[in-house]
Amino acid sequence: MTPAGDLHVNADIKEALVRELEAQTLDAGIVPENAHVESISRDGNAFELVIPEGNNVRAQRVVCALGRSGNFRRLDVPGEDHEKVYNRLHDPADFCGQRALVVGGGDSALETAIALAQCGGDVTVSYRKDSFSRPKPENVEMLERLVADPGADVTVENPTSERVTTAAGDFLGGNRGTGSVRLAMKTRVSRITDDTVDLESADGSTETIANDVVFAMIGREPPLGFFRRSGVHINGEWNARKIAALSAFVIFCTALYNWKSGGALSNLFYDSNWWPVSIKDTFAASLADPQSLIAVIITSASTPSFWYTVAYSLLVTIFGVRRIRRRRTPYITVQTSVLIAIQVLPLFILPEILLPWLGKNALLSQGFLDALFPVVDYGNGREYWRAYGLILAWPLNVYNVFTDQPLTAWLIIAFAQTFVLIPVMIYFWGKGAYCGWICSCGALAETLGDTQRTKMPHGPRWNRLNIVGQVILAVAFALLAVRIIGWLGPSDSALARFFPRALHEWKWLVDVFLAGIVGYGLYFWYSGRVWCRFACPLAALMHIYARFSRFRILADKKKCISCNVCTSVCHQGIDVMNFANKGLAMDDPQCVRCSACVQSCPTGVLTFGQVDKEGNVICTDSLSASPVQMREM
Repeated sequence: MTPAGDLHVNADIKEALVRELEAQTLDAGIVPENAHVESISRDGNAFELVIPEGNNVRAQRVVCALGRSGNFRRLDVPGEDHEKVYNRLHDPADFCGQRALVVGGGDSALETAIALAQCGGDVTVSYRKDSFSRPKPENVEMLERLVADPGADVTVENPTSERVTTAAGDFLGGNRGTGSVRLAMKTRVSRITDDTVDLESADGSTETIANDVVFAMIGREPPLGFFRRSGVHINGEWNARKIAALSAFVIFCTALYNWKSGGALSNLFYDSNWWPVSIKDTFAASLADPQSLIAVIITSASTPSFWYTVAYSLLVTIFGVRRIRRRRTPYITVQTSVLIAIQVLPLFILPEILLPWLGKNALLSQGFLDALFPVVDYGNGREYWRAYGLILAWPLNVYNVFTDQPLTAWLIIAFAQTFVLIPVMIYFWGKGAYCGWICSCGALAETLGDTQRTKMPHGPRWNRLNIVGQVILAVAFALLAVRIIGWLGPSDSALARFFPRALHEWKWLVDVFLAGIVGYGLYFWYSGRVWCRFACPLAALMHIYARFSRFRILADKKKCISCNVCTSVCHQGIDVMNFANKGLAMDDPQCVRCSACVQSCPTGVLTFGQVDKEGNVICTDSLSASPVQMREM
């Protein structure tokens, strides 16, 4: 590449590149000083580098170019400190013909095993899982070919030079003999001795193998100790202050949702005629003409839910504009604009102002109003809040379906949304067509939660919590069955009497506690998609639909540098890099099309698109979501 400044990058292998950069550094008059910096401390307006075995260094600015790797991870087994245990392979020729154990399941481990085998070594690969998921497909293929046929020709990565092609028994031009590879899957090292290694299987049995050398290729720990010593906050680590802040915010969310959802706090405000209930008294003169627009607004504004929706819409709008300015891609601009428009218009102005005003002025037919918005003796005289069901589909919003008597119009709308429109959208554009472009939960997550997305925990243990949404979905279907049976049977049957109580528990456990208190209470500590990822019943249903979707995130693996940025910014907990560095089309049903992985990829690896049943690409998105790809156009 040719940077715009004086720095030039011409070499195509690491060693030559390092020499080139060192020469340019010296030519610029910069003299490197080798020293071990223990930590960095602040000293007034400057920083001080603490050097235990030398003189400390003061600076106005400090660039910590440490990389992501710190100390090598340890096996934590007896004998690990033996001199025959290594964490890197410098030259396979040093271990020709030896009995080697390679521990790990990543690219480094597989490339080490291949290089040792091609140098005549008898290699055993120990990996704790039953299959390789992280390495690039070509490395897995090379290893499997050597397992099946020790004499196979393969291409390996010389750890100290460029990629070279080798034949059986021939490594780097020297005839070293034919080696072999054996896979010991679902095992872990339990003990290392001078000439043996014990491997413990998942069933508890132990195998002792003869061994000359061990390569523990299990990665490195991030250099967090240095940052802790320097007083730098590390995401994901907890302290008393962080726990107190989380607790205080959860308490605030508990009070907020109790107030807006008709709980004890809401009743207190109504009984005491506190704001906003008192608005009717303050503007009593404006209510003289109930058909006027101002009378409709005042009536709606006298309820806590109105002001909750106002605040929600403002947050989506303000932080949506900030997201557009921060991300600067056509995809983000259009997506965020749509989310803002849906939140402000059909989810606020329509139910709170427009429909009540049209209804009071007889601008809507009586049949239309009776079918969708039954008459009540509070508010603006009808249940205009049911209009939320035009956007929030069952079972995310259950109240238009779970009614005392069936509301036929809403049953038709709900069925069409949940079982026709949403499946069609998902087939073409994935689950994110709803979660990332329409849903109000997603609207706040993509705007207010945009800067919090890196806080979503990843890994298999957290993925197990996804079952919560499936359980809630099952309960929703069970309640639907109970409701239908109750409609068909006598009004005083046991099921008919049971249902109101069950719906009451659903409201407070699912809608208020999980979707509200937990979902928003954890926003700034576990990202804005906690509810969406783990507990939303509609999302759980869409996971099923997504299994049949043509939508994929396509990956150009030759560009992937395995930096893991795509995974770190996914607030649905998807291991995007696991797909990208293999060049696989990402088909995880959790994806909500937020475009964070596409937008953040520094090399433009990822693209939204569609594939057919054979995996062939049908098309890619016309809205660009990658700044890198935009620059390449």
